[in-house]
Amino acid sequence: MYVTYAGNADTPFDREHWIGVHLPLVRDCWGPYGLERLAGFFPQGDGGGLIAIATCVFRDEAAMEAALASPETERVMADVDLVTAVKPQRTLDA
Repeated sequence: MYVTYAGNADTPFDREHWIGVHLPLVRDCWGPYGLERLAGFFPQGDGGGLIAIATCVFRDEAAMEAALASPETERVMADVDLVTAVKPQRTLDA
C-alpha cells in the first residue's frame, strides 16, 4: 500500500516527526497485524504535487485489511494531524 501526501512547498509538513515518531508508530500499531516493511520518502524536485510517500508492505491483503480496521488505526490517524493538515491518500499496489 502506498500512502501519499499531496501539497506544495508551502504545505506544512513536519518531516522530523513523520520519520522519527509517526513511522515507528505505524510499525508498532500495524506490525502485529502483518505489516512486514515500511519506508518513507520525500520526492525530489517539484514532486509532482507530492510532499511525502510511505510504502507499507503487508504479509497479504487480509493482513492489510485487518490493520486498517484495527482500533490502533485511530492512533495512527490522530498522529497524522501532528504532522500535517493534509489528509493522506491510500493506494493499493497493483
